[in-house]
Amino acid sequence: MSRVFLLVLLIAALLGVPAVISAQSLAKAEDLFKHTDYAASLALLDKHTGDAPTLFLIARDYFMLGDFKKSTEYLEKATAAQPQNSEYMDWLGRAFGRRAETSNPLFAPGYASKARQAFEQSVKLDAKNSDALSDLFDYYLNAPGFLGGGYDKASAVAEKISKFDPSESYFLKAKLAQKLKEFDSAEQHLRNAIAATPHKVAGLLAYAKFLANQGRQHESDVVLAQAQDMQPNAPEVWYTRADILIKQKRNLDEARNLLVKYMRAEITVDDPSKEDAARLLKQVGGA
Repeated sequence: MSRVFLLVLLIAALLGVPAVISAQSLAKAEDLFKHTDYAASLALLDKHTGDAPTLFLIARDYFMLGDFKKSTEYLEKATAAQPQNSEYMDWLGRAFGRRAETSNPLFAPGYASKARQAFEQSVKLDAKNSDALSDLFDYYLNAPGFLGGGYDKASAVAEKISKFDPSESYFLKAKLAQKLKEFDSAEQHLRNAIAATPHKVAGLLAYAKFLANQGRQHESDVVLAQAQDMQPNAPEVWYTRADILIKQKRNLDEARNLLVKYMRAEITVDDPSKEDAARLLKQVGGA
């Protein structure tokens, strides 16, 4: 390490200026995040808050650990550093959304409005950001009209995303149809989603859950078996199967075994959390 670099670090420490984390350490922290070890990721980033990518990762760690206030604070810093970054703005909307869900009812409407504004700004920055469009859709679908929600707005977002991500559009349209209790339409959209992504299990799992909710137990089992055949070692398949069995109050030993296997598996941030799996496991007498 050069004397000049050591001198820079010493001056930064004396002045209380946070050092910028190395690219290698940031990549390691990002990998820990992707594999759901949020506390370890955060520990690796401790005091290294000098640039936007680091701020963004710290914010996501706090978000996944359930500290939405700190997550919001770091996301506001990240978006201030890179105001044109659509992904950062989308996560800011998510953090405000969770604060709206978990805060005092007096403050919830304000946080909800900030969430909507962040989602809308994220889409404005990148009209092809599928995650941001999906988050905005969910907001419009579930928020009351006085907070800017509305089924017509949700439908418009689903149409926008259909131009470049047809499978996601089908999923969104299925959600809207279920909200409207148009179950035949919802089923057709889910079938279309499966056809659009024939090599992915996400569509099959969503369809299996839909069928189970409709009381079509045998059909749900058949679709789950297809997902299992496609990706036999996918933890998400085990979790979904266990979740359905527990809700239907059948084959609880199988559900317990699947959840135990899930708890031991290496999962990613895109899978259901192990906290959720642990809550399901308690319902069937697991530790």
